[in-house]
Amino acid sequence: MLDTDRLISFARDIVRLPSLSGEETHVARRIEAEIKALGFDNVWMDDIGNVIGVLEGSQPGPTIVFDAHTDTVGISPGVPWALDPFSGEVMNGALHGRGTADMKGALAAMVHGIAGLDRAKLKGKAVISASVMEEVLEGVALEKVIAQTGADFVVIGEASNLQIVRGGRGRAEVHLTTTGRPSHSSAPQMGRNAVLDMMRAIAAVEDLPLAEHPQMGPAIFALTDIISDPYPGHSVIPSICRVTYDRRLLPGETAENVLADITQRPELADIQLEARIATGEYTSFTGHTFTTEKFFPAWLTSDADPFVTSALAAVNGVGIEAGLNAYRFCTNAAYSAGVAAIPTIGFGPASEADAHVINEKLMLDDLIAAAQGYRAISKAMLG
Repeated sequence: MLDTDRLISFARDIVRLPSLSGEETHVARRIEAEIKALGFDNVWMDDIGNVIGVLEGSQPGPTIVFDAHTDTVGISPGVPWALDPFSGEVMNGALHGRGTADMKGALAAMVHGIAGLDRAKLKGKAVISASVMEEVLEGVALEKVIAQTGADFVVIGEASNLQIVRGGRGRAEVHLTTTGRPSHSSAPQMGRNAVLDMMRAIAAVEDLPLAEHPQMGPAIFALTDIISDPYPGHSVIPSICRVTYDRRLLPGETAENVLADITQRPELADIQLEARIATGEYTSFTGHTFTTEKFFPAWLTSDADPFVTSALAAVNGVGIEAGLNAYRFCTNAAYSAGVAAIPTIGFGPASEADAHVINEKLMLDDLIAAAQGYRAISKAMLG
């Protein structure tokens, strides 16, 4: 039987521990302690800060990895929260606080759902992956987990409103740079203004025809920053301008075609324009530095895939009225499904609209249902 009181208590504990990307130390230690206390066969923290717990079945079989990230976004200034975002308050049937929906609730549900499995009936092993730094580098930490444990199947616990997700948008960070020619601003005709060239490039990007997926929605180019050089410009025409775009990806899109859509526009042929995928450098709380190209591909699995159909039947079998859906945001599945081609689904409590918002909360009934769903999926794949 699922110990719902202990599940809720654990979820409250980890919500109360702030864990920005790169600052997950305390929450990781609490998760590690809980997994050990629940009697998993193998528990460790790796060199980048992922906490991994393994439950071994009595017979050989496949490995199913349940992944939930431990980091959260911050508390943005502006509209105040109704409750302290790190209170872990339970009120009106919901757990309140930053990370409840994205995705400490799912993590708690995975840990407690898997802990209750009967090893004597399992063929293979179930793995808990409490991964770091997903909010800045989707899939990079999960890759490290899978290298240590293997994976025949992966369940991503991101919010899905308790639906089975079999696809999701990817993400790329695109940097554009225009190079002009400096001159005194009293004689702008003697130079070439990189900002004016960038305005033309932006207009071309905003005019690009982008594909749309019936469930994932449209591909997106969203301008997120712009800066000229020199800055501030004192009586000088800027010779460099840089912008950043957040590009939301659909299945099949590659870095090469994303960049070519911009650089091969004929109306920009006279501009000195560079387009590239950004490189991100982030350091985990253990001191490990990641240097990674920020292109995280979209993914899509067939509705008829055996893992999809088995997982759907499993959660339906424990009374969860689930159908099939797709994520509109990027997740760690960008690695497991998008790069490694490991059969992957998403399943988690709360909805996408509950993530990264003020007054974030998770209904307790959904938390409990998620734990039951994770257990059911494990039994279906390892039973």
